[in-house]
Amino acid sequence: MNEPYIEEYVVAGRDFSTIGEASTQFKAAMKMLGIPSIVARRASIVAYESEMNLVLHGGGGVIRLVVYTDKLEVWAIDRGPGIADIGLAMQEGYSTATDEIRELGFGAGMGLPNIKRHSDEMSIDSAVGKGTVLSATIFFQKE
Repeated sequence: MNEPYIEEYVVAGRDFSTIGEASTQFKAAMKMLGIPSIVARRASIVAYESEMNLVLHGGGGVIRLVVYTDKLEVWAIDRGPGIADIGLAMQEGYSTATDEIRELGFGAGMGLPNIKRHSDEMSIDSAVGKGTVLSATIFFQKE
């Protein structure tokens, strides 16, 4: 694969009925591309958690899968409220979810920690009032 394979999905904010659609689409694409199952599993978790954050906190946005010959990246981009304290947001159990979101069973504060756990590299660029760009990289393992 000389050029990266790119798939992008627009995620609507606060549309709880669509949570999981992008990560399901990405999973099908990874299967079609022959991505090793352990990598696809990790990437699916990263994509799902990223998608969840776009719906619950980011006001919607774009989630992108980029597959190279040696790695894949999951990008989540929003123009939401931004993350005031990334260090705090990375702590398991910390959440800014509203009571409404918690009543729906979401907002446990595990999204970013799960993304970090299932990525080889992760970065977050966020500015309050401007939005957030998250990227997570998973390298293909050499057998």
